[in-house]
Amino acid sequence: MEALDLTKRPKNKLAVQPEWADVCFTCGTCASGCAVTGVDGWDPRKAVRAVLLGLEQELIDSRWPWICTLCGRCQYACPQGVQLLSLLRNARTHRERDKVPGVIHKGVVMNLERGNNLGIPEFDYLFLLADLSKEMEEGTVELEEEDAEEYPPYPGFYCPVDKEGANIIVTINSKEPMGEPYDMMFWWRIFYAAKESWTVPKQNWEGVNWGLFSGDDEAMKEQVGRVIENARKVGAKTLLYPE
Repeated sequence: MEALDLTKRPKNKLAVQPEWADVCFTCGTCASGCAVTGVDGWDPRKAVRAVLLGLEQELIDSRWPWICTLCGRCQYACPQGVQLLSLLRNARTHRERDKVPGVIHKGVVMNLERGNNLGIPEFDYLFLLADLSKEMEEGTVELEEEDAEEYPPYPGFYCPVDKEGANIIVTINSKEPMGEPYDMMFWWRIFYAAKESWTVPKQNWEGVNWGLFSGDDEAMKEQVGRVIENARKVGAKTLLYPE
């Protein structure tokens, strides 16, 4: 049987180096450490071989690159250093945007339009910060009875927005103001106790970059640019992400 010459095959969409065919041992170490091996009949080893053999579209069209969490265990375990994470994220990048599973692409679009993944209006966001600040300052946080003593009054506390000269600027996971607002008080209390100079942005405050997860490089770069611009605007020295 004639040997397969991968160098003469048309360039595939995922830009895998031809030498991977020789580098990959097909040993299965990557698959054995993967939490989603076998789901829909895929595993990291099969993904590599499919792309090398010109079947990259099958991988792109499958659910598997999205079920994969990109945790990196496969790549860490690979004795040959095959760049599995780049391969699998590129598979996401080549998926048509209207066929991206779930709500992740809708969140990307929402973030570009409104500055956060869940589309929380600016007025509602600022009202919530002010309301929670007042509760924390006065010690009127409504929690379960056993937790009540953990939230005494914090005299003079407020959540600073676009505070110029702050040392730290904090981005926010939009799930907190949407559904878990009291979770923000955990880091507020730390800053208060440490007498830290900090702030949150008024706009484009989302800290979770769904462009990264969805393979949308342009959206990812746009959000990163907005976050950096916020930090530069107030002169913050440190940028804090929620994840």
